[in-house]
Amino acid sequence: MARLPRLNLPGHLHHVIQRGNNRQRIFVDSEDFEMMLALLAENAQKYGVAVHAYVLMDNHFHLLVTPASGTALPQFMQSVGRRYVQYFNRRHGRTGTLWEGRYRSTVLQPERYLLACMAYVDLNPVRAGHVAQASDYPWSSHAHWLGLRHERLLTPHALYWALGNTPFAREAAYAALVQAGIGSQDQADLTTSALSGWALGEPGFLQTLQQHTPRRINRSQAGRPPLKNTK
Repeated sequence: MARLPRLNLPGHLHHVIQRGNNRQRIFVDSEDFEMMLALLAENAQKYGVAVHAYVLMDNHFHLLVTPASGTALPQFMQSVGRRYVQYFNRRHGRTGTLWEGRYRSTVLQPERYLLACMAYVDLNPVRAGHVAQASDYPWSSHAHWLGLRHERLLTPHALYWALGNTPFAREAAYAALVQAGIGSQDQADLTTSALSGWALGEPGFLQTLQQHTPRRINRSQAGRPPLKNTK
């Protein structure tokens, strides 16, 4: 069965996952993490990709982004991926691939999933057992949205701004949201949608989204359609 092209729509919210080949480490120390952040910031500006959240884990990373054009996200990911592999192989004396194939991504309905996905991203290190609190992990966007540091890589989404009328109100609301965590169903849906490439949102959103692309945006129901009851 032919592999579907990525669902890539300008102006829409995308959740992106890139994994290391065979789950190998893609970040060995702080210098590696810092290089990736520098490359993300440089290329986000170059290609017109607004980065709303990120987390860099030992063997994979997540991004929550809005690309400005149809070519922005693939160009951004290609440039970051290629340059990071060159750097990593040179620095660590290795050759060959670093990534587990192409990056995975999908489109999310922002009103339903933006804040949930930001929390999902921030809580990745907690779920992995690396830290007790999201704020203890240095390689995510969490501290930025709590006002603990400023990162030029990040662009606030309008729905983050809507959390409060002042920076303090927004930061407090977001901290409470992450502290509350996300439900197991949302967590599973966010993971599955990104890995499978199917869009995630309410039926009306998906119906509207389908009008903007010839590519199928969600999995069709298996089997024949049900027979109408003629009684």
